[in-house]
Amino acid sequence: MTSDSPTRQGVPVVIIGAGPAGLTLGNLLRAASVDCVVLETESRAFIERRPRAGVLEEWAVRALERHGLADQLLKRAERHTACEFRFDGRRYRFPYHELTGRHHFVYPQPLLVTDLVREYADVRGGDIRFGVQDVRLHDLDTDRPSVSYTGPETGGERRVLRCAFVAGCDGARGVTRAALPPGRTRIARHDYGIGWLALLAEAPPSSDCVLFGCHPRGFAGHMPRSPEVTRYYLQCPPGDDPENWPEDRVWAELQSRLGAAGAPPLTRGPLVEKRVLDMHDYVVEPMAYGRLYLAGDAAHLVAPIAAKGMNLALHDAFLLADALIARLTEGDDRGLDGYGEASLRRVWDYQEFSQWLSEVYHGAAAGDAFRAGTTVARLRRLFTSPVAAAAFAEQYLGTAERY
Repeated sequence: MTSDSPTRQGVPVVIIGAGPAGLTLGNLLRAASVDCVVLETESRAFIERRPRAGVLEEWAVRALERHGLADQLLKRAERHTACEFRFDGRRYRFPYHELTGRHHFVYPQPLLVTDLVREYADVRGGDIRFGVQDVRLHDLDTDRPSVSYTGPETGGERRVLRCAFVAGCDGARGVTRAALPPGRTRIARHDYGIGWLALLAEAPPSSDCVLFGCHPRGFAGHMPRSPEVTRYYLQCPPGDDPENWPEDRVWAELQSRLGAAGAPPLTRGPLVEKRVLDMHDYVVEPMAYGRLYLAGDAAHLVAPIAAKGMNLALHDAFLLADALIARLTEGDDRGLDGYGEASLRRVWDYQEFSQWLSEVYHGAAAGDAFRAGTTVARLRRLFTSPVAAAAFAEQYLGTAERY
């Protein structure tokens, strides 16, 4: 067979992208005896060590647990019950577990991806194809869509997967978002005009909780990832060059922005990652076109300001899995018809919280005395008003009864 005569296969669902959304969706479909194929451009080794987010909200972990996908997470994850703001040279601890009875789980995304790949491929026998190239989507506006690709196992031939539905879980730069017709899609985008220098230090955490430094020199964040590794962030100009930040400068700025009365000095260690993230958000509406349904960062990106991205990806996967299973096993279209609307209620709530929190983090460094004053007023209100504290905790933990 020549490369002009592609090999054709059929499967109910093709999932493009092996991140948290795609792998969770694949596992839920397999558990419901719905066949699917996951296509991933990177290798298994790469996605299992790619540094990403690490904060999971409790509702997301409980949903994974209900589906048998949280065994390792529950054994290994750290539970966080408080965070701490540092401003005006003082420490202000926010004990959200005392207020709500809820907590966060800290579990680096590479560990979750490793767990989900193992469950999907090794335990449940799911079909996942790594290292695929030149992925193309065809006939999405018909009832016979297909996905074609080349890859290590095709011998140079283009392989075609006929399917009933395509799930686009391939992130912000993937092919599925690009496949949406421009005239049928609105992308709402917000740029914060700031950058964050993202750092990963081989150093024990310097506190038992997340630290938010709101400082006139810029925001700084301390996020424990494990007993040996800590994630740090430093506000910087957008597009800044990481080479402008040698280790001595990094640690000096972190100490300055996170310093507070009575706080011990930061525990230093080698920086094993250093990259600049330009803070921006976007939301794609609608989240579907024909037989293509987007999930996770392919549909919406929320800046790491509020640590919501992985949680939204999982939320999409749970919704989309239920909808596809209902359609393919019972012929019920209601879940698919309402999928985007159901997802976007939580998405827009989290986007609004991220925007609000950005002003808290960055207002003191805006060079505007009025913004600096209102930023401090917001922070003080969290620690003097039980109503304000409860509202913040609800958004921080994602525990609203309805979205």
